[in-house]
Amino acid sequence: MDWPFLARTTGELFTGVPLTLQLTGIALCTGFVLAASVAALAHNRLAPLRWLARLYVGLFQGTPLLVQIFIIYYGFGQIECLRTSFLWPFLSQAYWCAILALSLNTSAYGAEIIRGAIVAVPRNEVEAAQAMGMSGFLLRRRIIWPQALRYGLANYGNEAILLLKATSLASVITLMDVTGIAYRLVSKTYRSEEIFTIAGMIYLSLTFAIVGCVHILERCLLPRNRV
Repeated sequence: MDWPFLARTTGELFTGVPLTLQLTGIALCTGFVLAASVAALAHNRLAPLRWLARLYVGLFQGTPLLVQIFIIYYGFGQIECLRTSFLWPFLSQAYWCAILALSLNTSAYGAEIIRGAIVAVPRNEVEAAQAMGMSGFLLRRRIIWPQALRYGLANYGNEAILLLKATSLASVITLMDVTGIAYRLVSKTYRSEEIFTIAGMIYLSLTFAIVGCVHILERCLLPRNRV
């Protein structure tokens, strides 16, 4: 066992962890905002807005994330109006293209998670709150959203894990995350088994960290633990 090589490789791969976490964190937060907006459209009384939400979800769930990354990174550069707009300084950079693709993709799945969590709130509790005079924002803040958060947290934690692993696709557009650095090391040393095994262990440790955070949040949200 070449321990010096493994230690050196592990150190180099860990330099890609900050970028991996950045992509995951920014895309997850941005995607959540988009997902909440799409979920709100899905519950709108206007049929065209509901259809628009379904089209959005179907579009990003029905196409591969890798294709979406290629379209945004390579395809947007073919659109003249984008190249001359204020968006081009961002869309011309692989970093922001990856964040945009990851955010749009995770928002489609997140919207379904949020919609399902809201639907799971017992109808009798909503009706009881309405009978007590609650409505509108107060009803959502006191009854619907707290329970929907508990129902959807585990599923959203799974989506965060999937998003973390999906960031590895950003390496195909030159970003040096954990996977990107692994590819570079393999091209230099041709020792793919050891390098990708270490990269996999890094992703596994990050996954365990997310699972731990979700479990802590779930315990904090239990009714008996709330003040």
